Amino acid sequence: MSHDCIFCKIIKGEIPCTQVYEDHDSLAFMDIGPVVKGHVLVIPKSHHNPLMDTPPEVLQKLITVVQRIARAQMKGLQADGISVAQANGKAANQVVPHIHFHVIPRFTTDDFHGTWIARKYESPDEMQAFADRIRQALD
Repeated sequence: MSHDCIFCKIIKGEIPCTQVYEDHDSLAFMDIGPVVKGHVLVIPKSHHNPLMDTPPEVLQKLITVVQRIARAQMKGLQADGISVAQANGKAANQVVPHIHFHVIPRFTTDDFHGTWIARKYESPDEMQAFADRIRQALD
């Protein structure tokens, strides 16, 4: 764990999150600045960064969780597709230096065209409702 990493603080419960999924090694939670509503972050509970230095066994577990979240977004949100993003370093627009995957539900009507603009939920209840729909659809 890193003392100054926001994701490590979320894992330790020092900062709240709207959790979608958790297991021994991973945590998935709603992005508070979604590019499309239903946007989920998937992180390992161990601190690693960047992708190139993350142990393969950590990556294998993470991508399995990414797949589960994507399936749940398709089913629970009736998404038309899924975008998965992962960035490394400031030049790649990585904001939090803790390896993570963005799992973004896509809809034919969404206005996300590759320009990363953080949006907001109307309320914490709306974010929780999206999380509930995804969580209920987990297989």
